[in-house]
Amino acid sequence: MSSFDRTRRSLIAAGGGALLLSGCGFQLRGSEPLRFRSIALTGFAKRSSLHDELKSALLARQVTVEEQPARAELILQALTDVRERSVVATTAAAQVRELSLRLRFRFRTHTPAGRELTPPTELALARDLSYNETQALAKQYEEADLYRDMQSDIVAQVLRRLASVRL
Repeated sequence: MSSFDRTRRSLIAAGGGALLLSGCGFQLRGSEPLRFRSIALTGFAKRSSLHDELKSALLARQVTVEEQPARAELILQALTDVRERSVVATTAAAQVRELSLRLRFRFRTHTPAGRELTPPTELALARDLSYNETQALAKQYEEADLYRDMQSDIVAQVLRRLASVRL
């Protein structure tokens, strides 16, 4: 068998495999649709980065974020938005070797009339961070990246919970 025939057979086999996969119904999971068109975000601290990221994610899903809760179909009320940092391990010389970073977000959803749709729900994430005083600046940036990643994960979890809300 010549190399041309082998190449031709390989191309035919690859094309047939692609046709089989396309016919199996495989599709990437997209974002779940939200059953409301407008929402108000209340209870967040001023300049909350979690509020800003959540608002951006909602706007990307064509949900209007209302400033006045009475005009919204749904109200998401932030009850707790806390970042915690604690020392987990130290050396004999009392130098920090490992930190634990935690992000806790507690919220509830309700209608403007006050009917509760989601009871108070807490989302908590934790990450461990090794620490070295000689690399303090790099560790500070790494800590900020870990908090940013945890925050994005919290936003994704909140959006999944909002997708299950029925007005």
